[in-house]
Amino acid sequence: MRAEQFSGYEALKLVDLPKPAVTDGKVLLRMSAAGVTPLDYTILSGQFHHSKAPLILGNEGAGIVEEGGGTEFPIGSRVMFFGAYGAFEDGTYREWVAVRKEDLCLIPDNIDDVSAAGIPVAYLTAQVALTLAGFRAGKTVLAPAIGGSIGNAVTQLARALGAKHAMSSTTSHAKAVQAKALGFNEVIDTSLEKVGDGVRRITSGYGSDIVIDGIGGEVLSEALGALALGGSLTTLGYSASRKTTIDVTDLIVPQASIRSLNMFAQPKAAIADAWNVIVPLLKSGAIKPIVAKTFPLADAAKALRYLVEGRPFGRVVLTI
Repeated sequence: MRAEQFSGYEALKLVDLPKPAVTDGKVLLRMSAAGVTPLDYTILSGQFHHSKAPLILGNEGAGIVEEGGGTEFPIGSRVMFFGAYGAFEDGTYREWVAVRKEDLCLIPDNIDDVSAAGIPVAYLTAQVALTLAGFRAGKTVLAPAIGGSIGNAVTQLARALGAKHAMSSTTSHAKAVQAKALGFNEVIDTSLEKVGDGVRRITSGYGSDIVIDGIGGEVLSEALGALALGGSLTTLGYSASRKTTIDVTDLIVPQASIRSLNMFAQPKAAIADAWNVIVPLLKSGAIKPIVAKTFPLADAAKALRYLVEGRPFGRVVLTI
């Protein structure tokens, strides 16, 4: 499924292309599933100015090694991966992909391919952000939007790694109820209270040491007001909005800091370190990817529309 131009859903077309050639350092995969992310829509709608059409979207996925994996990734191995695919080169919305070996990670036996396809972007971003923010056991963490990939992954990882509080939020009362049923017991329902008020209620007035915001917009502004003394906010996404207005006293009074994260700019060592944290937690069941819905590859446009307009709880995945 290729974006012939960046003009919206209708620009995605099913096309026949040659199987990618395997060059040095690349591994040929037969794709089984591809994760659908907000970045895919940002690119498709012409709002990501570094991509060039025509382009196959998708920067994460899962597949079976067919050629070039060597002893580390033998033929038949199930692998998952993330990289610049779908943004700066053709991506994962297709049957065959040649992937750089350093981008691959073996899928744990207890994780199916569909779940695996939606793991890399969310959990790698979450873990890298937590590391850069100086997370350690006992810290208090807020990641808004429990139904979204980053909010959910940060909350799960922080909880599994010993956070004193692993908090999230949602604007939807139905999602708040769903989150509680799934075991997320520190979710702020913003239809009932403000984010800052919820954080202070949960933390007995302390606030959040770390805020990781993956959606931008006014949520970022609200999250700033929830910071504890010396706290930090990391911003890394803008699916809600690229612009917001902040009250600088929310930074000055608690002597807080704000930084950003670009996953495409991270060194390979940071990604490898993140996988080393994530994989054991997947194997133990301490973190569990949540898939909201799957679509066949030919329905990629419907999948993106469902993600963007339906705002589901959990990941959207293409089956290939």
